[in-house]
Amino acid sequence: MTSKPTLTTTDHARDAVGMTYVYPVISRRAGGVSVGINLNPNNACNWRCVYCQVPNLVRGTAPVIDLALLEHELTDFLQQLLHGDFMATRVPEGARRLNDIAISGNGEPTSAREFADIVALIGQVMARFDLVGKIKLVLISNGSLLDKAYVQAGVRRMADLNGEVWFKLDSATRDGLQRINHSEISPARQFEYFKIAASLCPTWLQTCVFAFDGAAPSTVEQQAYLAMLAQVQAEQLPLQGVLLYGLARPSMQPEAAQLSALPAIWLETFAEQIRALGITVKVSV
Repeated sequence: MTSKPTLTTTDHARDAVGMTYVYPVISRRAGGVSVGINLNPNNACNWRCVYCQVPNLVRGTAPVIDLALLEHELTDFLQQLLHGDFMATRVPEGARRLNDIAISGNGEPTSAREFADIVALIGQVMARFDLVGKIKLVLISNGSLLDKAYVQAGVRRMADLNGEVWFKLDSATRDGLQRINHSEISPARQFEYFKIAASLCPTWLQTCVFAFDGAAPSTVEQQAYLAMLAQVQAEQLPLQGVLLYGLARPSMQPEAAQLSALPAIWLETFAEQIRALGITVKVSV
């Protein structure tokens, strides 16, 4: 019998265990194994980030979620991970620990109208495995639907499950949001959505930085981003910190050839400017 490949930090294949919604990831940002919950198996998102690794990405929302199937898959995979041989056979030796369950996937997960029920379901499964309070429940989101009552209900429930929101903020300018995320949202509106998230659940800003056509983010872009963080501090908003990361996997978008990774020193230098504002930064090159 051919053995299945060992997972790596650069391989986030959604079909790694043959399930519709559940997939394992060796997370370079979190460390250890992250159990991904893909609520967008139709590859649909309301944004189109130029660095997105999802192939055949389309504009749209999550399909109707089969809650019974999601519960079955999550239960089955956690059983394999915690009580089977998955860690020993598929995970590198230094990463054999369960770090979190991450609601993410191939599009914007909060576009699933069942989002609040999904969070409650995940909480029930976590309780069965005695995981509540012992691992994180992470929502990786562009935050653009935080004005919806059902999204707020789900995020509020996450706070009771040792939850965190990783809120995307790749730019604090309108031009940057359009060019990087293909989003028409304004920086002011995105900031308001961040404030909602942070008021409901511990929230990190996650920011991807890279060179576009060989050029690093401009001084204007950097200063606008730092100014937004200064506003966070001035308003004493409960930001956990910034997750600053570079390109790790190849983009599957038309702009892929225009993107390149920045040197580690660039990320560290920018991180120091953020730290100078009194904000925690975690850097992943």
